[in-house]
Amino acid sequence: MKAKIRALTHRKSQQDLGSVLIRLNQIMRGWANYFKHAVAKRTFSSLSHFAWQRVMVMMRYRHRWRWKDVRDWLTDHTGRWHQPAADGIELFDMAKVPVTRYRYRGNKIPTPRSLPTTT
Repeated sequence: MKAKIRALTHRKSQQDLGSVLIRLNQIMRGWANYFKHAVAKRTFSSLSHFAWQRVMVMMRYRHRWRWKDVRDWLTDHTGRWHQPAADGIELFDMAKVPVTRYRYRGNKIPTPRSLPTTT
């Protein structure tokens, strides 16, 4: 997952931010939907933070921004941070994906001993 994010967000990348965010969101949503039944909440959070950092490094290098410029771009007038966005496309936050566990179905799964034998 991190290798795919790194490949898309190389700091010298000339792709526009909108297309990078579209592809990142597709990869991150697919990965989150596949693993949302596992114990992966902490992993989702760390991957979300990793993707955010990579987009920031790419934008800082591209525009020669200092951290103050990034803060001005990603905070609103109340000081709250928001995800990077371009053309109405916002970076997907994997940390907000609800993790649901499969319910235990042990007594509903037939065992070979309980199946009727055909002779």
